[in-house]
Amino acid sequence: MDATTTTRTTVREATLDLLRELGMTTVFGNPGSTELPFLDRWPSDFHYVLGLQEASVLGMADGYARATRRCAFVNLHSAAGVGHALGNLFTAYRNAAPLVVTAGQQTRSLLPNLPFLGASDAAQFPKPYVKFSIEPARAEDVPAAIAQAHRIAMQRPYGPTFVSIPSDDWSAPCQPVVPRAWFPDASPDPAALSEAVRAITAARRPVLVVGPEVDAEGAGPALVALAERIGAPVLTSPFSSRLSFPEDHPLFAGHLPASPQSVSDALIAHDLVLVIGAPVFTFHVPGDCALFRSGIPIIQMTTDAEAASSAPAGTAILGSLHLGLPALAALLPPASRALPAPRPRPSPPAASTPVTAPYALHRLHAAMPQDAILVEEAPSHRPAMHAQMPIREWGGFFTMASGGLGYALPAAVGVALANPGRRVACLIGDGSFMYSPQALWTAVQEKLPLAVIVMNNSGYGAMRSFSRVLQVRDAPGIELPGIDFVSIARGMGCAARTAATPAELDAALTEAMAAKGPMLVEVSLDNGAVASLYDKH
Repeated sequence: MDATTTTRTTVREATLDLLRELGMTTVFGNPGSTELPFLDRWPSDFHYVLGLQEASVLGMADGYARATRRCAFVNLHSAAGVGHALGNLFTAYRNAAPLVVTAGQQTRSLLPNLPFLGASDAAQFPKPYVKFSIEPARAEDVPAAIAQAHRIAMQRPYGPTFVSIPSDDWSAPCQPVVPRAWFPDASPDPAALSEAVRAITAARRPVLVVGPEVDAEGAGPALVALAERIGAPVLTSPFSSRLSFPEDHPLFAGHLPASPQSVSDALIAHDLVLVIGAPVFTFHVPGDCALFRSGIPIIQMTTDAEAASSAPAGTAILGSLHLGLPALAALLPPASRALPAPRPRPSPPAASTPVTAPYALHRLHAAMPQDAILVEEAPSHRPAMHAQMPIREWGGFFTMASGGLGYALPAAVGVALANPGRRVACLIGDGSFMYSPQALWTAVQEKLPLAVIVMNNSGYGAMRSFSRVLQVRDAPGIELPGIDFVSIARGMGCAARTAATPAELDAALTEAMAAKGPMLVEVSLDNGAVASLYDKH
């Protein structure tokens, strides 16, 4: 061979090497013809996680990324496949889940003729729910575009990015791409922290409202130390998608609802509101938030410039929480305030047949191993979950920041993949389960220790609750009779059983928590009244 000859590197080879360097060797996908050139001769050091529908693929990658705090790689099929995934792509954007989402595109030579499987304006399709979107102008630009997408996905606030790749690009020659060193965290302005210290020191009745950014940054211990330094009660922000504060801590004061009036009622007695890692505030129903007109200082610490700029009142301090919280604590004098009284815990609910949701959740909490992770999508039962299932461990709880259903089951698969050998419990409503049931098949194939608890109240319970809030009667499309969840699970190779009595429930939960692979438990519930999502709890 001539000494001047160099080894030819293809786009595919350069991309695989880049993914190795970036630690993205787990690929979540659902393949089609436009993706086959990427999948050709699949390397043995990569793990391809197959989802049977693109919404499940996106949800699994989201759960994996949030649980690992690393970017996940997704490979979807052309325009229709991206369309299937859009619901969970929206959720990933709201969850601030770092993803590089790629999709196949028809060959470049065919694109001018509106070909079969061709995506028109492919980079525009997933907007605005991606941070960055591109179809590279040249085949040789594909690896660099993926590298850029990764950096942007991992810039706080995290989020999904998108790269459309024509199928003939993978065999084109290109130069290797060396990942750029990346240190995206920025400390808050010291002057802003000094102003916060003055406000906190002057306050007699401060309160903390904390949100999902804390756990996402691994800043939980720093937050606890700050709250103890201040000596103030701590509330979880509305619709927080992760554990925001240990719910057995003496300073924990409960969960704020997504109602303006209820938020105002909960906070207006305080003379300083310190919001950490959350918007100010997430609402779901209209109403008057008198807090915003009260003149009570609101200080928000966040990594999210959009959340900071959208707040109607207060002062924003932008910057990394895992850098900013210890810096703020170090500037504060020890608290001289009397600590608030510990929050009373509810009594265990009584057993009954059929079982009630609070009782079922109480028994689920007792059955779960100490280090188990809970992934939840049972919105009508969330007040009962908060009451009966206090979350204690950072990284121990995930739900969705959006309202899009079909997230939790695939997300639980991704969370389980991110935590090998650790028990994951997916608490899900019967209506929610039917949005992405295909994810159960992936859990079976991957032999994951996943317990799926389906709360069957034969309908969309959240819609029943919301109908009461809006005083809507006789709305159609809310009841869901006749679904056999046990048969659905068994049809995909998953062990399953139903539980309608307290004894059956305990036996089924014990079996599910000890199963070597996934198991589904269908809990037949008393279809009675549920607590409102919009009252403080």
